[in-house]
Amino acid sequence: NEQAAAYAASVYGYLTGKPGICLVVGGPGVLHAIPGSLPIRFSPTHTEALQIANSSVNAFPFLLLAGSSETYLTSKGAFQELDAVSVLNPHTKAAFRPAAPDAIPDAIQNAYRSAYYGRPGPSFIDLPADIIQGVASSSTTLGRTSLVPLPPKPSAEETTLFKVAQLLKTAKSPLIVIGKGAAYARASESIGSLITQTQVPFLPTPMGKGVLPDSHPLNAASARSTALREADAVLLLGARLNWVLHFGSPPKWNASARFIQIDISADELGKNAADPALAIHGDIATVIPQLQAHLSTWSYKPESSPYTSHLLAAKEKNLATAAKKAADPTLPMTHSSALSAIERTLHSLSPPDDGRIVYVSEGANTMDISRSVFPVSYPRLRLDAGTHATMGVGMGYAIAAHVAYNGFGATPGEAAINVTEAVGKPGKKKIVCLEGDSAFGFSAMEVETMARYGMDILIFVINNGGVYHGDADDEGRWKELQDATLGSGNPDKGGKGLRSTSLSFGTRYENLATMVGGLGLVARTPEEVEEATRKGWECGKVCVVNVIVGKGEGGKLEFGWQAGSKQKGNGADEQRGGDEMREKGKGGRGSKL
Repeated sequence: NEQAAAYAASVYGYLTGKPGICLVVGGPGVLHAIPGSLPIRFSPTHTEALQIANSSVNAFPFLLLAGSSETYLTSKGAFQELDAVSVLNPHTKAAFRPAAPDAIPDAIQNAYRSAYYGRPGPSFIDLPADIIQGVASSSTTLGRTSLVPLPPKPSAEETTLFKVAQLLKTAKSPLIVIGKGAAYARASESIGSLITQTQVPFLPTPMGKGVLPDSHPLNAASARSTALREADAVLLLGARLNWVLHFGSPPKWNASARFIQIDISADELGKNAADPALAIHGDIATVIPQLQAHLSTWSYKPESSPYTSHLLAAKEKNLATAAKKAADPTLPMTHSSALSAIERTLHSLSPPDDGRIVYVSEGANTMDISRSVFPVSYPRLRLDAGTHATMGVGMGYAIAAHVAYNGFGATPGEAAINVTEAVGKPGKKKIVCLEGDSAFGFSAMEVETMARYGMDILIFVINNGGVYHGDADDEGRWKELQDATLGSGNPDKGGKGLRSTSLSFGTRYENLATMVGGLGLVARTPEEVEEATRKGWECGKVCVVNVIVGKGEGGKLEFGWQAGSKQKGNGADEQRGGDEMREKGKGGRGSKL
């Protein structure tokens, strides 16, 4: 539907570095597309649009084109009538309705440039039926349209660079945070040079993973809590001090930490704990060489503080815990043991350094744990629910990744299209989705789209029968709870019944692939997971693997927007998961930290 299409177009813009374009019908089509593009809410009568959006909040370049009813029928109750420009204008970088056919080229060019330049985001063009069907008054209308040049790349002021360099040189516990803005900026080479020169530990955000390889020896991802707690000078590269990074506030962060920002958006500078005097408005790939020149030959000396040894100790402890969880023989499987079985098999088929797998992940436990279980070595090979933790993006993202990297209807060996920075070895990439069962349900029917267009996407649905956790590990117990819920059983024996966040027991998600000509598989043990992963990899068509895991812990459900209210200044944790869960994975297995 339009929602999945908008998700696909927005992340296509992120992957390719140029605006993704989504064409929808007017009225309801526009409303359906809004979750994929805009941070907007409507009245309860417009339930399709109540979800928090994607393109604007994540800074993805995106152009939405929509039809609408004839201009001369405005206010008469025309078919699917909606004043979409008024609705979207406050929430987009640009929203236009061309007044005549001759104005269409300029309107589209201006909207495209607005989405593309500065901080990327959504733009909108409304195309009424009488304008679409009209005739241009001059044959030269299209002739005056020119290509939109690449966005300007602003550089930094020398005085600010000097202050930043001095702060880094005198820091006892420096840290570099790499966000998805750095991945979008194609800044891997310059960031790698900076890290090599300075020897400063770095921490990638979830979609900043791969700007430098997760295996890099200075990656502090597996010691995240320690890095945040001890860092005294923090260089933010395309990362915002929002809830994902706890607003830069204690107790997660060192209370005396000073934050340096390099960001393409001037509006972002100085927010929350950031120091505007140390903020740099500029293109990351352009500014970093300037900063390196000011740092000259300086490099961080770990012996100047116990910081590095603390990071190493935390990393070793967390990786040992992760290994123990991955080897858990319990049946039904845990999330960790199931995901680790997938990881082992995929990496035997294609090692991370080949860069031939694109991971798309959403859900609660599934997204949180998979983030650290599946290392990546190149940028933009891991997509997840993003800054707004939007559930339902997975299928649209997977479709966009397949088209961006493999082309439309691409065959093995064809070069990726429209991707301006090399990401791994040449050749076709395998798109692998790691889906929580609840998150999968938002856009599951897009499996048919994948089948229709011959996309051999491999989808794992981690099925625990509920949001975050299920209610039962056997069908009999689940049926008792259902009976109690429906009033036909004995509440004294069945408890209070199913939670509102419970899902049906043992749902056969794999049948979605089977019914459209794909491959559907079920896996209940690590051995079955490994076998299903190999079959799904090799089958040449869309595959859904229904991975049955235990219901999980029955603790209190807690989401990011709840955690922030517990203690003033204690920001919500990152995308529904805890620091401990994220750290105790396999990311960043180098030797120095």
